[in-house]
Amino acid sequence: MTDVPGASKSTTGTLYVVATPIGNLDDMSARALKVLGSVALIAAEDTRHTVRLLQHFGIDTPLAACHDHNERDEGGRFLARLQAGDDVALVSDAGTPLISDPGYHLVRQVRAAGIAVVPVPGPCALIAALSAAGLPSDRFIFEGFLPAKAVGRRARLEQVKEEPRTLIFYEAPHRILECLEDMEAVFGAQRPALLAREITKTFETLKGLPLAELRAFVAGDGNQQRGECVVLVAGWSAPEDDQAISDEALRVLDLLLAEMPLKRAAALAAQITGVRKNLLYQAALERQQAH
Repeated sequence: MTDVPGASKSTTGTLYVVATPIGNLDDMSARALKVLGSVALIAAEDTRHTVRLLQHFGIDTPLAACHDHNERDEGGRFLARLQAGDDVALVSDAGTPLISDPGYHLVRQVRAAGIAVVPVPGPCALIAALSAAGLPSDRFIFEGFLPAKAVGRRARLEQVKEEPRTLIFYEAPHRILECLEDMEAVFGAQRPALLAREITKTFETLKGLPLAELRAFVAGDGNQQRGECVVLVAGWSAPEDDQAISDEALRVLDLLLAEMPLKRAAALAAQITGVRKNLLYQAALERQQAH
């Protein structure tokens, strides 16, 4: 497929999902510039923000708003343009659209209509932070923004307390300290974590410390409570000498024991939960003997 909109025209247009810089304008890709300069219309989260980006690069493509408050209603407008043969680009204020930004409903509508959706990849804050965090990156989960209120935030953190994969969150600057306080309370003071703040911008900060120390660092420096924040937290792992098995691991083990031999159930449960196989094997023996 060609990168140039309209170069190989079908009866319908194409929706291009275009990533834009999260701070440093030098991160704008040549392909993104080509697409934004060639489409018939750009659907933007905030036209006032995007027009400044376009002006910087000398692009005069028309803009239309596509944000959280109008996306469902206005999706038909963009769909009509695509069905008429026009190419449309979707952008957010910064980074990759749909990643904690608007665009999901439009993309779903367009795909449901059988129209091509083409990603134009580029900057994404969570991936940039993960690449430089020094935390395991082979398996991770992205939780987006936590609930704004403390009760909801702690409840969500409790749900992932024993998640073995690296955890990634976005957080608003005015809540970052409260967020770290709750993470320390739920995950423990010594859980490794990293704050990635203002990525690619002038005052970029990547600070990795145990949660208690990271919370203290942010509390002691008001500048760390400004700007765009990504928080990464190491996944849960039981200490080598810890004989405890989580309730979730035991639930998985019980489900597998009902379907397969003990040794196989213990091995598979270990793969799923990350708990040592010998601990699960012993637990399986005890559970069978109890019945």
